[in-house]
Amino acid sequence: MSTQHEAGIATTRRVVILGAGYAGLSAAIQLASRVRRSENVQVTLVNAQEHFTERLRLHMTATGQRLAELSIPELLEGTGARFVRGWVTAVDADAKTVRIDDEYVLPYDTLVYGLGGVADTATVQGVEDHAYTLNSAQDAEVLADRLARLGRGTVVVAGSGLTGIESAAEIAERHPELNVVLLGRREPGAAMNPKAKAYLRSALERLGVQVRSGVEVAKVLPDTVELTGGESVPADVVLWTSGTRVSPLAAAAGLAVDEHGRIVTDATLRSVSHPEVYAVGDAAAIRQGYGVMHGTCQGGMPTGVHAAMSIVRALKGKQPKPFRFGYYHTPVSLGRHDAVVQFTHPDDSPRRVYLTGRVAARYKETVTASPWPTWGRMKKMPASGAFWPRGGRFTQVRVAR
Repeated sequence: MSTQHEAGIATTRRVVILGAGYAGLSAAIQLASRVRRSENVQVTLVNAQEHFTERLRLHMTATGQRLAELSIPELLEGTGARFVRGWVTAVDADAKTVRIDDEYVLPYDTLVYGLGGVADTATVQGVEDHAYTLNSAQDAEVLADRLARLGRGTVVVAGSGLTGIESAAEIAERHPELNVVLLGRREPGAAMNPKAKAYLRSALERLGVQVRSGVEVAKVLPDTVELTGGESVPADVVLWTSGTRVSPLAAAAGLAVDEHGRIVTDATLRSVSHPEVYAVGDAAAIRQGYGVMHGTCQGGMPTGVHAAMSIVRALKGKQPKPFRFGYYHTPVSLGRHDAVVQFTHPDDSPRRVYLTGRVAARYKETVTASPWPTWGRMKKMPASGAFWPRGGRFTQVRVAR
C-alpha cells in the first residue's frame, strides 16, 4: 500500500488507527483533519462495525430505549480518513502489519492502538455462560429483549461501579415490576464525598434497588448468584459489570504491557517497547503524577487527540510533547430525570462541590452528547480539540534521582 513518487522524493506515511471508540475516533478525526492537505500521509481507521457505539448510553439501550444511529464513515466525512470495516485478528509489531478478519494484511508506518476494554467474564465461573454484558449495542439489545419478556422476577447487577449503578437505576425505573439487586465489593459512590454518596444511595432506594455492598460473586448459575461465604442470591437475569479486560492482541504482538494487558506508554503515549505504536483510551497504561489513568470518556478523547498531535509533530521532525490530564468530574445518571455529578480534583479525589437532581441529569446529558459537536469543531478547526484540564501539580511525574 506504500506508494513512492517516480522521482523518489517522498513516500506515503501510513497511519493505521485500531478501534473507533471515543479515543480512536478522536485520534482519526484530529489527525486526518490536520494532514488532509498533505499527499504524503494516509490515515486509515479500522473498526469491527460501521456504527459508533455510544458506550455512555448502553444502559439505556439495555432497557429498550432507542438511540440515534451514528455512522462512523459519516463522522469521518470531510477529513480524508479512510474507513476499513473488519475485526483486528492479529498485530505483527516487528513487521508493522495488522491482520483484518484473518483475510488480509494492512501495513503501517505508525499505529494508534485503541482497542478498548470489555467486561471481564473470564475470572468468575459461570459468567461467560449465564450473564449478560454491555460490551456492545448488540449485547445491550439482547438484554433489553430478555427484560421485556421477563414479566416479573429478579435482576442481579453484579458490580457497583458507575456502569453497575447506572444500569441498576435505569432497569429499576423502566421496569418497576422487576426486583433489582445491585451487588458489589464497594458501596455505590464510594469515591464521592459523603453528601453526594448519600444522595446516590437514597435515589437507588427510591427506585427500589436493593443494594448489597461488601460482597463478592463466586459463581453464576442459570438461576442463582453464589457469593463467597456460601450465600446464594436468586436471579432470573444477571448483568455483569464487575471488572474489565483488554484484548490480548497487544501482548501477543510482543508490545510491552502491564499486568492487565494494557500497553505501557512513555510520557508522549508511545509504546515503551515499540515507539512507532501509540496507545490510547482503555488500551493504554498511562502514568500521571497521581498514578495510572483509569478508563473514562473524559480521559479517552484527550489521549486520542494528543496521539494525533504527537504524530503530526513527529512527521514535522519535532519531538512529541508529554501528555498530561487531570480529572474534573464524575457524572452518574440515576434514570432519565435524576443524576449525581461529583466534581473532582485532578487526581479524581472528590471535591465538596456536587450536583443532584434534574440539574445534574441535564449536565450528564450534555456531557454524554458532547463528542459530536467536539468532533464537528475539530474537522473545521483541529486546534479546538486540544483543550482539556492538564491537572497542574497532580499530573507531574516525579523522576527519582
